[in-house]
Amino acid sequence: MPIYTEVPKGGFSFDNFVRNNLLELKGLHPPKATKTGTTIVGCLYKDGLVLGADTRATEGPIVADKNCEKIHYLTPNMYCCGAGTAADTEFTTNLISSRLELHRLQTGRQSRVVTAMTMLKQHLFRHQGHIGAALVLGGVDLNGPQLYTIYPHGSTDKLPYVTMGSGSLAAMAIFESRWKPNMTREEGIELVKDAIESGIFNDLGSGSNVDVVVITKENTEILRNYKKPNQRVAKEQSYKFPRGKTPFIKSDIRSLVHVIEGDAMDTS
Repeated sequence: MPIYTEVPKGGFSFDNFVRNNLLELKGLHPPKATKTGTTIVGCLYKDGLVLGADTRATEGPIVADKNCEKIHYLTPNMYCCGAGTAADTEFTTNLISSRLELHRLQTGRQSRVVTAMTMLKQHLFRHQGHIGAALVLGGVDLNGPQLYTIYPHGSTDKLPYVTMGSGSLAAMAIFESRWKPNMTREEGIELVKDAIESGIFNDLGSGSNVDVVVITKENTEILRNYKKPNQRVAKEQSYKFPRGKTPFIKSDIRSLVHVIEGDAMDTS
């Protein structure tokens, strides 16, 4: 009698949905994913493009990381900013970076920005938005500097300046009021820095420092912690109190650990 086995399907499995739903009704909630809760931006200037990101990662209302990296390496001429679930943005960009490396080795040519954009959007669309990665892709190839936004469901935009993340509206206000074509390198970096700071000061999910990456035809410059607008200042006075200053009614010291003498440990 032949035995038929069902081939497992690819993608996500929802076999435990009923069980998880029952656990939630009983008050057991699953752990929250660490999210970047982010402001990420990019803009074109005369000779290339500038990418920028804040450095705060959140876990619900808690700041999980004050100085995380949100601008991910893809190829020597391309970088990608990630907003959304931190693990999804990191692993998605690592996966596409590996595929682009194999593509370069096979073709013997520099990777094109539109190739990376197509790989990213097809990967995200295949998973129907269950991968929480909102991306800003920037790079320079034989067609010049290019800037794309890629949404978690796979849709894309190509624009001269873009913003993504929870602080994107505050950052977009800076771009719409001050961006102009054919800016210098210094003007582009300053505009991106101000856009990220706008997200940091107006969005609770964004904070800490400003990271900047400048990409041109000749080279790529990484400006890690380019600006630190939230550095701690020294406290005005000391809050340490000398011993014996605090009054108490009674003290009770109990020995909670019982040490039983046993055989000596063999150290031979």
